[in-house]
Amino acid sequence: MIESLQQFDVELFLKIHRGLSNPFFDWLLPLMRNRFFWSPLYLFIFVFCFVEYKKKGGYIIGMLLVTFAMGDLIASRVIKPLVARLRPCNEPTLIHDIIHRVPCGSGYSFPSAHATNHFAIAVFLIFVFYDKWKPVLPLGLFWAFIISFSQIYVGVHYPIDTMVGAVLGTTIGLITARIYKTLQPQL
Repeated sequence: MIESLQQFDVELFLKIHRGLSNPFFDWLLPLMRNRFFWSPLYLFIFVFCFVEYKKKGGYIIGMLLVTFAMGDLIASRVIKPLVARLRPCNEPTLIHDIIHRVPCGSGYSFPSAHATNHFAIAVFLIFVFYDKWKPVLPLGLFWAFIISFSQIYVGVHYPIDTMVGAVLGTTIGLITARIYKTLQPQL
């Protein structure tokens, strides 16, 4: 069972990584996974929360940072060392199949911390802002998805890494959103 799941994961990885290869994706998708590319968005969220919500905005930002920290801690510091799955770009059996679009990195692959963190942040923001701004739902999910998909395309994660990261991040986002909603009336 595990071997057939791993085989499916590798085949799906190669269909995305090599099969969808094109100059536009080669330009766009490495940008989508780059934290510096998204810095203006992160800055906007911080400024928006403080300007629009004052003290409550500080609490939103605080919970957003807790959400990110939980995702990163659980994915990168707890699960990755336990599973110790090589990234596809470091996998010896795939050495001739990898297109090097970004530096590979030396860390482990499972789960994707990018997927975990961005789905956690997106879900938290959806639950905070959905009542006042409905487009946050499709925009937040698309944002987290494109970052996660980019991880596969550039060759640093398998599809299952990003899927599990998305589920883990969604769970973390739901938990921190629940904590936020529970404590919100006290602000």
